[in-house]
Amino acid sequence: MQHVRFHGLLCDELGTLVCEQNTLLYSFFNVDAIWDALLAMGVRPFVELSFMPATLASGNATVFQYCGNVTPPKNGDGWAALIHRLARHGVERYGLDEVSRWFFEVWNEPNLSAFWTGTQADYFALYRATATAVKRVSDRLCVGGPATADDQWIAAFVEFCDSGHVPLDFVSTHHYPTDAFGRPGDDTEAQLAASRRSVLRDRARATRQLVGDRPLYYTEWSTSSNSRDPLHDDPYAAAVIVKTMLEARGLVEGYSWWAFSDIFDENYFPSIPFHGGFGLLNLYGVGKPSYRAFELLHRLGTDLIFSFEDQHPTVDAWIVRQADGRGTTVLITNHALPRHQISTEHVHIQLDGVGSPGAVIVRRIDTDHANAKGRWQALGSPAYPSPAQVADMHDASRLTPEHQSWTYENGSLHIELDLPPHAVAAVTIDRAAHAAFADTAPMDCV
Repeated sequence: MQHVRFHGLLCDELGTLVCEQNTLLYSFFNVDAIWDALLAMGVRPFVELSFMPATLASGNATVFQYCGNVTPPKNGDGWAALIHRLARHGVERYGLDEVSRWFFEVWNEPNLSAFWTGTQADYFALYRATATAVKRVSDRLCVGGPATADDQWIAAFVEFCDSGHVPLDFVSTHHYPTDAFGRPGDDTEAQLAASRRSVLRDRARATRQLVGDRPLYYTEWSTSSNSRDPLHDDPYAAAVIVKTMLEARGLVEGYSWWAFSDIFDENYFPSIPFHGGFGLLNLYGVGKPSYRAFELLHRLGTDLIFSFEDQHPTVDAWIVRQADGRGTTVLITNHALPRHQISTEHVHIQLDGVGSPGAVIVRRIDTDHANAKGRWQALGSPAYPSPAQVADMHDASRLTPEHQSWTYENGSLHIELDLPPHAVAAVTIDRAAHAAFADTAPMDCV
């Protein structure tokens, strides 16, 4: 993880720009506190420039319980002045070398009336003013958009910037597998059931064609766009994450999960430990299966030597070697959309031309592994768990390395395991076997 994105940096509750006695007052005190905290944690801001300060707003329409104003500015010059001051302040405080490694993204989902009451043309005008203001500070600063939902407006936006010579350093958009699927009134499960496997990969491919060589960032995605979807808390989400992230290789420069935590105040604040929130962590900071999926990906390495995709109705796999040569991992998922057929699959991995391993270790995410929600349910689903129960959930959440049986015959390594529905298994072979891996090691899946 390198960057963090969030809403509301310019909202009135942060006091970034207010009007007192007909005087505009700028304050970057709270902005600094946020940016300082992110940098102290070793990550950089992906600066979403939203929402509209009330004193600049052309209307009163707001979104979420913190009342982010979603109307265009009544005065474009006032908005541009705010953006210029903000970017200049960042450079003065942190230095150009640092801030040039950030991203300035203009607004959030302007193609949805909930987030933007203006037209597409109004947004394009806002983008022009914003990009110009950022570049007035330094041409090295990165600015982009349109940060739309559902991969929308991309072609028109790129054409607007190219034909009008408007600065555009990256393209950003959002998508969820529930976008535009199902029928009006369908619940989330029905929408997902009407979707298709690998839909996010297919849409990212189409968007990449529109973007060309420009960097492409998906600054929101998840297993669904429902902030109260039970699947967010289940092993299902882990399988989706691993499959989707690995399918996105070569298509995008960044793919940002929405969101980190169930401490999430867009709507009412829940109290139930597992309520289907977007977060990787629940209210008590307990890692969900989705969190552990990213932990597996973090351990994985960067040298992909083989992939097994679209060859089985539910099973996909990738073989990835660590750059430092300390191990090679076969990462396997068993995933299907809701209401689609799925069952436990017996997987046979055969790796030819390798040495005999020192050990083979498997880490699993499924109903019985790294499943904190399952432990919470076993405890009786307490609405307000005790400290001891929270500690128990933390323990159940953790990835547990287990020795995996294997056989070695005639220069081939054989590993067999069963993969339950909606599961992930990371099978890691130690460096003794890694040294002899061919770049095209075959794998069989039964």
